[in-house]
Amino acid sequence: MKKQGVNVGIVGYGTVGAGTAKILLRKQKDLERKLGFPVVLRRIADLDTKRDRGVKLPAGVLINDAKALLHDPEIDIVVELMGGIHPAKEFILEAIGNGKHVVTANKALLATEGRDIFKAARKNGVDVGFEASVAGSIPIIKVVRESLIGNNIRSISGIINGTSNYILTKMTEEGVDFSATLKEAQALGYAEADPTFDIEGIDSAHKLTILASLSFGIPFSFKKIYTEGITKITPLDIQFASEFGYRIKLLAIAKQDGNNIEMRVHPTMLPKDHLIASVNGVFNAIYIEGDSIGPHLYYGKGAGEMPTGSAVVSDIADIARSIKTSAGSITGVNIPENPDLKIKKMEDIRTCYYLRFSALDKPGVLSRISGILGGRDISIKSMIQKGRKIEKAVPLVMMTHEAREKDMAQALKEIDRLSVVSGKTVYLRVEGGED
Repeated sequence: MKKQGVNVGIVGYGTVGAGTAKILLRKQKDLERKLGFPVVLRRIADLDTKRDRGVKLPAGVLINDAKALLHDPEIDIVVELMGGIHPAKEFILEAIGNGKHVVTANKALLATEGRDIFKAARKNGVDVGFEASVAGSIPIIKVVRESLIGNNIRSISGIINGTSNYILTKMTEEGVDFSATLKEAQALGYAEADPTFDIEGIDSAHKLTILASLSFGIPFSFKKIYTEGITKITPLDIQFASEFGYRIKLLAIAKQDGNNIEMRVHPTMLPKDHLIASVNGVFNAIYIEGDSIGPHLYYGKGAGEMPTGSAVVSDIADIARSIKTSAGSITGVNIPENPDLKIKKMEDIRTCYYLRFSALDKPGVLSRISGILGGRDISIKSMIQKGRKIEKAVPLVMMTHEAREKDMAQALKEIDRLSVVSGKTVYLRVEGGED
């Protein structure tokens, strides 16, 4: 007698949808052997039913009517892979209303609308899987929710956008500027035609929203995350960072300090011997510190057809087991919130800084700059000064000890008004070094 299976429907047949379909079809026998029952790809809905995705689908599987899929009584799990906020949210809520479990890779949707989705899932007694929403093939959602359940997580920092990491890696290794590297990344398919979400840090902030909520028990707080991209990074700053013994990475950072949680995404200088500093190309890495385990590093491909498809199938398998065993929620839609925790304002965070001034090479310039910094309780750790060009501005580069963001902003505002300083000061935050 044939074992009754779990039926899956996919909404959205782009890159990740195709990867998910490939895995479900090509590994169908392996999945059945491992789960003890078949997982059947019953329907895929997409407006484009003609384009070849390199997947040989059974007849009748690909349709152009998402509503038909959402209301198909034979489908147990709806997988949303279309992206965007609308109509993805409406489709997910409709699936949940029909009593179907949901899997999604849509980090932007969860970061901004996740509370509504999880509330609906709890009300209807269904599960929502979202492993693929953060860091592609790295099973970081499962790690945080299950493997590290015996820990109070102290901090999370990571490279969670492969496009930006690829650009910064190329700039570091080849000395080329940002715009040229971005064009190359677009030509190779690593960056979208509109790369704004990647290069401005928005994609990383979406993912950090999810990780911070799971790790610290705070509401989804995307709008409260300080977000800064990599568009202003220059080969000159990469060169100076290297001279100080650092590399520049776009980091997503979340830390708990008592009842305060700081969350920020920005270019960050890391010591070259830091584990994350050596993560290059399109790879992702997440560095977690827990009170029981200490520091842990998770590394892997953060995007792409097969890595992200693999994470989607992982959720499908978990929910399918839950359906067949009546074990209840596996990934969990009840994210407990701690009402005592507050989001720390960016102006109150403390970190070390890299500063690059364009200053006239004249007597007294350094003392004026250092005097302003000292007046804001900012002390200089080390310094590099290049060249001597009388009456012309030259780079003056400093590394500071730990200082408050608000004090640094006020000091730089005052310094930039000096007649001996040309243009705005370039500054980067520094993590991972000894103060």
